[in-house]
Amino acid sequence: MPSAAVQLELFTHRFGAIARQMGERLQRTAVSTNVKERLDFSCALLDAAGDLVVNAPHIPVHLGALGLCVRMTAAALPLEPGDVAVTNHPAFGGSHLPDVTVVTPVFADAEPGGAARPPLLGYVASRAHHAEIGGMRPGSMPPGARCLAEEGVVLAPTWLARRGEARWAELRRLLLAGPYPTRAVEENLADLRAAAAANHSGAEALRALARAAGRDAVAFYMEALERRAEERLRAALARLPPGRREAVERLDDGSPLAVRFEIGPAGARLDFAGSAGVHPGNLNAPPAVVRSAVLYVLRLLIAEPLPLNEGLLRPIDIRVPPGMLNPPFPDDPWRAPAVVGGNVETSQRLVDTLLKALGLAACSQGTMNNVLFGNDRFGYYETVCGGAGAGPGFDGASAVHTHMTNTRATDPELLEHRYPVRLERFAVRPGSGGAGRHRGGDGAVRELTFLAPMSLSLLTQHRVEAPYGAAGGSPGLPGRQLLVRASGETLELAPVAGCEVEPGDRLVLETPGGGGWGPPEPAG
Repeated sequence: MPSAAVQLELFTHRFGAIARQMGERLQRTAVSTNVKERLDFSCALLDAAGDLVVNAPHIPVHLGALGLCVRMTAAALPLEPGDVAVTNHPAFGGSHLPDVTVVTPVFADAEPGGAARPPLLGYVASRAHHAEIGGMRPGSMPPGARCLAEEGVVLAPTWLARRGEARWAELRRLLLAGPYPTRAVEENLADLRAAAAANHSGAEALRALARAAGRDAVAFYMEALERRAEERLRAALARLPPGRREAVERLDDGSPLAVRFEIGPAGARLDFAGSAGVHPGNLNAPPAVVRSAVLYVLRLLIAEPLPLNEGLLRPIDIRVPPGMLNPPFPDDPWRAPAVVGGNVETSQRLVDTLLKALGLAACSQGTMNNVLFGNDRFGYYETVCGGAGAGPGFDGASAVHTHMTNTRATDPELLEHRYPVRLERFAVRPGSGGAGRHRGGDGAVRELTFLAPMSLSLLTQHRVEAPYGAAGGSPGLPGRQLLVRASGETLELAPVAGCEVEPGDRLVLETPGGGGWGPPEPAG
């Protein structure tokens, strides 16, 4: 009989395999460029309480939010065998409207003559970014949005399937309702079918594991994995000198993000008091996004391979006062704040701030460099890589995705075949990384020429504020974005901007470099 430690390792890999297989199923069966090629999706396994247990190596900003989303969805809807739920609402653990989450409860096999409802084993969940879900502008990330309703179709938790009966017609109706319906309903439905299929495969795999190893063993090792994460984090906190660590970073519009980390013998308190009030634009971060950033940074404190799970949060008392990091969500989406940039940009800047407080590394590019374009027939979305921050003993990598995003660049051939654009240049931006004993990574340059009239949207950060260096290292260069009109006129675009483009217009995107670590060594 294997030891308890060996058994835990075996179950950890079994749980992880379920999430990875879900991701492979989702990628194979999806049709959108954003899911199939860019891999902008995440899959996870959760316990019967709805706590995140294990995930595939997907998108950190998705994964840390899934536990809260599953718990709030299960509280809002009675989930029974054969049910599948769907939501994108930030009041229910959603991140922003393009990220649509599909939740499937997993029940054990029914026992002959037993109770009508078999016991709950856990949940499987998948979250995928839909490049088009409605809103004021194609791509569903409108830079000028001031409320949630302007950002697209809002889906409070609802059934995708009820007792085994699919509800695709009802979902189609919801996607096409309201003042800003989706522009790509067939693609939405196809990707949601892929998510439901991925969840189905994960549910079957978890049931098979319970059948082979026993329900009690599955529950025991789920809890054991979360408990191991808790113990590892407590040990990591104990290695840090007790006391208070503080940091403040500012968004490019001056909005402050403040964090105070107090480490004591029983754990730590993380307080975001001093951060900005509710943002007038779209940079508000729902609580699920804040949890994602915190969970990600806590995971960095543990120097061993360990699945990201919510056991890491047990030693932490998180306090988030009302404001940009904890905005109100009234039932009326016209009165709820806009959040689409909070998920992609504020999340990155939160990681910047947490890393600065803990002194773990210099600042990375701190943005996803969101580029969106489209018309009344389609919306395209991509994020663009940049420089990673250096740290003690290592240089930062150049032209990579960092921290809260982990997507792939669309292949140039696919980009140019499917959309009316031409990729002119995609290269490292030399010299943009900060100097230091260990140098920050360089950003990237990406140039696109538009071949048809369409709307262009940009959501970025670190265009004004430079990515900080650490321990005496220099900051990386801020990014910038230029629109070169076909006439030759050149316009510098703001960090959050939207405009109309015509054939022959060209976007030149220069992404930030990472900060350096330590003072440069003297020459000679």
